Amino acid sequence: MRQDASFFEDREMELIYIAKRLKEALKLEQALTESSVDYAVETDTYSGGVIFRSQRVGAFFYVLPETVERARSVMERAGFRFNDFRASGN
Repeated sequence: MRQDASFFEDREMELIYIAKRLKEALKLEQALTESSVDYAVETDTYSGGVIFRSQRVGAFFYVLPETVERARSVMERAGFRFNDFRASGN
């Protein structure tokens, strides 16, 4: 379920996904909510484009570290590809 940042207090959160389109963000929100996964989402900028790089705005989804594997399973069932941002350094 979507939670405000205050719900997580000072706990470290892990980035699990960056939705680049509203439709994509809404689909992920629905999947996480239906599976009762607590998450936070906020807008932020990311670099996009192949030839003409630019700053774009996306929806960044975060969960607690102990919830990452469960969130990943929910995402895969909903048709999302999970990016391991820890491994890529992003």
